[in-house]
Amino acid sequence: MTGRYQIHTGLQHSIIRPTQANCLPLENVTLPQKLKQAGYATHMVGKWHLGFYKRGCMPTQRGFDTFFGSLLGSGDYYSHYKCEGPGMCGYDLYEGEEAAWEQDRGMYSTMMHTRKAIGILANHNPQKPLFLYLAYQAVHSPLQVPDRYLERYKSIPNVHRRKYAAMVSCLDEAVHNLTLALKHYGYYDNTVLVYSSDNGGQPLSGGSNWPLRGSKATYWEGGIRAVGFVHSPLLLNKGTRCRALVHITDWFPTLVTLAEGTLDEDLNLDGYDVWEAISEGRPSARQDILHNIDPIYPRAKNGSWKAGYGLWNTAIRAALRVGHWKLLTGMPGYSDWVPPQTFSNVLLTNRWHNERVRWDRGKSVWLFNITADPYERVDLSQRYPHVVKKMLARLAQYNRTAVPVRYPPKDLRSNPQYNGGVWGPWYQKAEEGDHEDERETNLLTNHLAKKRRKEKVKTKRKSKQQVDEE
Repeated sequence: MTGRYQIHTGLQHSIIRPTQANCLPLENVTLPQKLKQAGYATHMVGKWHLGFYKRGCMPTQRGFDTFFGSLLGSGDYYSHYKCEGPGMCGYDLYEGEEAAWEQDRGMYSTMMHTRKAIGILANHNPQKPLFLYLAYQAVHSPLQVPDRYLERYKSIPNVHRRKYAAMVSCLDEAVHNLTLALKHYGYYDNTVLVYSSDNGGQPLSGGSNWPLRGSKATYWEGGIRAVGFVHSPLLLNKGTRCRALVHITDWFPTLVTLAEGTLDEDLNLDGYDVWEAISEGRPSARQDILHNIDPIYPRAKNGSWKAGYGLWNTAIRAALRVGHWKLLTGMPGYSDWVPPQTFSNVLLTNRWHNERVRWDRGKSVWLFNITADPYERVDLSQRYPHVVKKMLARLAQYNRTAVPVRYPPKDLRSNPQYNGGVWGPWYQKAEEGDHEDERETNLLTNHLAKKRRKEKVKTKRKSKQQVDEE
């Protein structure tokens, strides 16, 4: 949405929780804002999940002319309710900046979002520029789908996998119907359709990243490499596979440039215009990808500055791709290779066919040649220390540009029971000044400072104990 890495927005740790006074920082220019400047009508349907604690964070305040969908990251596909714990439940379906009670017919969200999107196409003039951001809730937990889609997957005994497959089929049908609408209403010949995802699958919920390593919320390829395609009559080379480095931040400059918009230098973008790489097969301008640096994720016990050659503290969770090479430090997360769970109802932890790998076997640095070894089976960090050093230095360089992490504590005023039973903005206008952002950042800064002081005290005690023993 911003064309910028997480470390440059302050959202480098975890996700935005519904109970947090947090959102995509308002100083960040968004893709719809730039497209509006280029003369485009901008509409959003689906999942927002970029924060909503105050009105200024809402989609219609961040560049969209209209918004229909949910503010949270997940929820019931039919009732559109979401619970964040006992006594913290609320309704989450919006039209603009108000709850969409009147439009709710208990329809399955994938179908409801598609119907809304097709309605936008029907009521817009195809001769005028249009940006439609359709962020489906599917496929995400909870695993829910109309029964008729389950029928074709009776042969899959694993219930989670069966539901997941059915949900994908429903999503496929939705994209098909949207494509038919683009043709019917006269948009298709001048349209670029980008299908993109935000992360890998969750094997516990029916997903599969096989043969890639790891899962959602990890820095292994199974967690960060996602499926996607670009479909358009405007593509010069159709039916081809782009093997260039492409990151989700690249959609911002790519789409703004296609729309003949302007990219100001003060945007400080991390993304690149990759249209020629996709459309013509030319080399990508992108040479590296900072997957992330998360300074407050639990640190690797065996990580240290020494292990990072004095260039980087390898206890910190981070991942970087440069050309063919990928470097990971800290605790990358769940690291098994999990075959598709199509034939078992046994709990994941007891499945005999998993390749169990403990990430805490004294390691805090990994190096892979992803081009030759996309499954991350052969760690080359000991064989190529000079490559490790170069990439650690690059990590440190990126880290010097990072802004403080925004991850404020739970705010009890977010409870929907104080807002008519609806998840929505709870900050009052008097509280919406810049000083609130500073206070939130200071909360985290103070937390980290206290943590560092505790670590120093522990170190001093340990040193004193060693002296006494000697």
